[in-house]
Amino acid sequence: MKKRVLFLFAAMLVFGTVLAACGTSGGGTSNGKKDGVKVAMVTDVGGVNDKSFNQSAWEGLQKFGKDFNLKQNTDYKYLQSTSSNDYEPNLTQLIQQKYDLVFGIGYLMQNAVKNVAERNKNAHLAIVDSVVDAPNVVSINFKEEQGSFLVGVVAGLMTKTNKVGFIGGIDSALIKKFENGFKAGVKSVNPKAQIFTQYAGSFDAADKGQAIAATFYGKGADIIYHASGATGNGVFTEAKTRKKNGQNVWVIGVDRDQYDAGLPEDVTLTSMVKRVDRAVYDVSKMVKDGKFPGGKTLEFGLKDDAVGLSEHHQHIPEDVLKKVDEYKSKIISGEITPPKTDKEYKQFVANLNK
Repeated sequence: MKKRVLFLFAAMLVFGTVLAACGTSGGGTSNGKKDGVKVAMVTDVGGVNDKSFNQSAWEGLQKFGKDFNLKQNTDYKYLQSTSSNDYEPNLTQLIQQKYDLVFGIGYLMQNAVKNVAERNKNAHLAIVDSVVDAPNVVSINFKEEQGSFLVGVVAGLMTKTNKVGFIGGIDSALIKKFENGFKAGVKSVNPKAQIFTQYAGSFDAADKGQAIAATFYGKGADIIYHASGATGNGVFTEAKTRKKNGQNVWVIGVDRDQYDAGLPEDVTLTSMVKRVDRAVYDVSKMVKDGKFPGGKTLEFGLKDDAVGLSEHHQHIPEDVLKKVDEYKSKIISGEITPPKTDKEYKQFVANLNK
């Protein structure tokens, strides 16, 4: 009888321990925070080494992993997409591997994130540069037209030929924000400047980027701003080749500080940094703290220090930088609203000419 009582008592202790373990499964704690967190991202076709958008996102995730002592490839990692057909399988794979948050990097992944979110109601996803209206997705956007306006001011004041260029990746509402903000900045300080514009139709076609840049430089442009992901690598290649041959041309980079992309010929005038890295870091930390902002759209702009000129701008004179600061203050105060669309740009220029 004593043995039987002892057995039942031991069994009750074991059962109680199992219940306690079940109450904290998944790494959660009573205050909603996670003891550990797993975060991953899927690149678009530009790839993680695009020296631009995807790379910035990965740098943010790497910093998050380092700051919280996470293991790469276990607690945080990326999957690279070589075509649009990879988007949904890559997102699904990371969800199946129990990542607490999965980022889809780039608006090209909008439909993939939406479809995967619908099939995986308990998953937490994030989309950058687009909006997915779902309770388990946080949408992250930027006011690219604001930062692009400021680099337009730089280009408009610094061009020696009175000709500048803009090269976009895919003609879309997103990249139009870069284009129209840039053109508005140029025209605000240099109404007579000629602006060449062309889209490559791709974010991973460096050869097309180089060909368009060659055309623009050949027509007299001395500064080109690109918003084209890895396609922009070709723009830098063309600028460096021409710089070697004695032609004084510049590139304005995008998304991250692309100073290194212009070396060793030093052709990067500045970059319109878009702090994708900061957004990825901040949203990852929200999930770690048990505060996933599902169903919300977060937007970052000049007032958040999330867009603007890069730290490398040593080729820009002080008087130009002061002018940039003036326009920055006007944008933040609401005195100036940089245009996003072609229609808004036409109206903006019309107002300048009044």
